[in-house]
Amino acid sequence: MTMKAVGYFKPLAITENESLIDLQLPLPVASAQDLLVEVSAIAVNPVDTKVRRGRASADGKTPVILGWDAVGVVRAIGPQVRGFAVGDRVWYAGDITRPGSNAQFQCVDHRIVSKAPTSLSDAEAAALPLTAITAWEMLFDRLEVQHHTDRPVSLLVTGAAGGVGSILLQLARRAAHLTVIGTSSDPDGEGGQYLRQLGAHHVINHREPIAPQIAKLQAAGAPPLRYVTSLTHTPEHIAGIIEAMEPQGRLALIDDFGPSDVNVMALKSKSLSLHWELMFTRSMHATHDIAAQGRLLAEVAALVDAGQIRTTLAEVVGPINAANLKRAHAQQESHRQRGKLVLQGF
Repeated sequence: MTMKAVGYFKPLAITENESLIDLQLPLPVASAQDLLVEVSAIAVNPVDTKVRRGRASADGKTPVILGWDAVGVVRAIGPQVRGFAVGDRVWYAGDITRPGSNAQFQCVDHRIVSKAPTSLSDAEAAALPLTAITAWEMLFDRLEVQHHTDRPVSLLVTGAAGGVGSILLQLARRAAHLTVIGTSSDPDGEGGQYLRQLGAHHVINHREPIAPQIAKLQAAGAPPLRYVTSLTHTPEHIAGIIEAMEPQGRLALIDDFGPSDVNVMALKSKSLSLHWELMFTRSMHATHDIAAQGRLLAEVAALVDAGQIRTTLAEVVGPINAANLKRAHAQQESHRQRGKLVLQGF
């Protein structure tokens, strides 16, 4: 049996004809820990475009299949799978070392999967897994905000309108001891209003120096800045972030930059701790706690169904095919995308 998929063989600009192509591939077979999922909807993330620009086919014959956000239905299960059954509607972000979700069928380790929220459509749900995992792991696994609730403190989220930031705001606002500060290029306009709707108590301008703006908020009563999640343009903001943070604070990063772009020695005098977050770490390294990712997705699904987290879907581009994925990649690469682009059905 075969299936439809979208992939490529050589890293190319999205404007090139063969940057993404429609394919017919053999149907994958679920191994011991796997679910075989029939994919219903997918989302496009910055990681899709980064991999497409940098990863080639390993042998020149096997295509690279992108896609790390999916909702679908379980069609088969491996012999070691527990907690799932054929017919379950599931969601996940997958494993960057395996073929992705831009295909009709995908094998995925059941330990990084959960049942999808029942209150969202397939398209609405597909917008969430990767960003929700990243935001959750940053807050609770890296910064451990749940372990320091003895006094009010502030959390700064730079690039707060992006995919990860929009979930971070919603998750962090649920913690009574946190004052949540988001950054926007339009803090007093539509951008600031959007962040406040998601949960930000305050919005500052990331085109202006950060430290004086934090100092102004603190003079007006905001608690000390203990936590920072720097999601984009960290080299531009790091000096101001360090200046604004209280001693023994925690800083978490996800963006890419060169080894000389950030002076980590500047963290020393305040004993600030630096934490990297990559949501693929557990699946890439088969960590002892790999199943934590499935459990956190189940918790996010429960929060969604309880009305405490909303989808960040911006647009359903159309069916899953090369032409529509090219359009979505181009929009993602424009850096003007707010919310998630989703494709649904084949």
